[in-house]
Amino acid sequence: MTGRRTPLAVVLVHGAAALVTVACLGWTGWTGVREGGTALAFGALVAAGELARRTGPGSEREPAPLGAAGALAYALLGQNGGQPTAHGVPQVVAVVVAGALAGAAPLIAQGRGPSPDHMARRVLTVAFSAVCFQPLCDSGRIDAWTVRGPFYAVVLLLLLGLTGLCDAVIAAAMTRARTRYPYGPLLRDELRALLGIGSAVCATGVVMALGVAVAGLWALPVFCVPLLLTQLSLRRHALIRATYAQTITSLARATEVAGYTPHGHARRVAVLSRAVGRELGLSGPALTVLEYAALMHDIGQLSLVDPVPDGATALLPTAEQRRIALLGGAVVRRTGAPAEVAVVVECQADPYREQPLSARIVRAVNAYEDLAGEDAGAGPLSALERLRLGTGHDYQPEVVESLARVLSRGGVVL
Repeated sequence: MTGRRTPLAVVLVHGAAALVTVACLGWTGWTGVREGGTALAFGALVAAGELARRTGPGSEREPAPLGAAGALAYALLGQNGGQPTAHGVPQVVAVVVAGALAGAAPLIAQGRGPSPDHMARRVLTVAFSAVCFQPLCDSGRIDAWTVRGPFYAVVLLLLLGLTGLCDAVIAAAMTRARTRYPYGPLLRDELRALLGIGSAVCATGVVMALGVAVAGLWALPVFCVPLLLTQLSLRRHALIRATYAQTITSLARATEVAGYTPHGHARRVAVLSRAVGRELGLSGPALTVLEYAALMHDIGQLSLVDPVPDGATALLPTAEQRRIALLGGAVVRRTGAPAEVAVVVECQADPYREQPLSARIVRAVNAYEDLAGEDAGAGPLSALERLRLGTGHDYQPEVVESLARVLSRGGVVL
């Protein structure tokens, strides 16, 4: 596989994170570490969080929630056991980076370490929250504004909300640079993720900072427990979702095993449909429905006595396409899949103006796969041209052009 040139936006983010890291480490090394016991406790917490990082399904959003919560808590720490702190912004970043590297070192040796994107985002978001909060404490403005009691917690939550928004903006920008998908849906996906593990991380960070301010460092292990339980629950939920997706994939392969469709056809249609959906602005649950429908769009062929040559349903008469689509929708409804998936499968042969967007995408991508297949006699350009000729009734022009853009970039980003 040939290497790809790193996009400029990603290089800028990595460069900014590296510059902040070097500056903060240098400043902390020059001036010395203040409140060494506190720095060691939070550094150890971040390191433990990195060691306990999640792998496998559902780990792409925040693989080290305990480390992230500890880093945010240290950035928002204004008191320790009732006494004001004075560690400052550079030491916050330096301690978080040192703890993250210490915890990630064994994983890096095993090839399971954090990605550069994840580390860059961690550095920039922690630096952002520390810059917003630490100067307020050091200057005494919080005391001057009499921000105490519940108002103090509200200030911390607001700062964490801004930090979460900062992280979402950076993450969406990096994904946009790598995939060239529309920025808006990517940002919505990142903000939606904040309602899951992101909200647990932010809440735990606030509770840790408030607990240490009152009870001292003994509060850290106590307030780690809820986040660890949340992490375990989310991991189990992710495993359940992964198992369900594997079940759908296995059902989709039934047509291939039975010889009704070419090997890998359903998977190719699903991956390409998801890329086109991204290009058209779909995100979150809509993409999941699209992928499941694309995987199972040919399952109605199992009811046929004689298989369609090469499984190319796009070449069949409309009445036969509609019959296969309705049979496929009936099968999908029996699998327990969401009703939206069955609707997409059932209306595959309808005029595109009567279809939801997901059905339009699956129909166009499936037709392209049928027409551009090895045994279909038409290449990719000829297949796209035939799709364009059918935009008056069968295929939505915007979907066909989005498919063309995805293909012009060399396919999809897996």
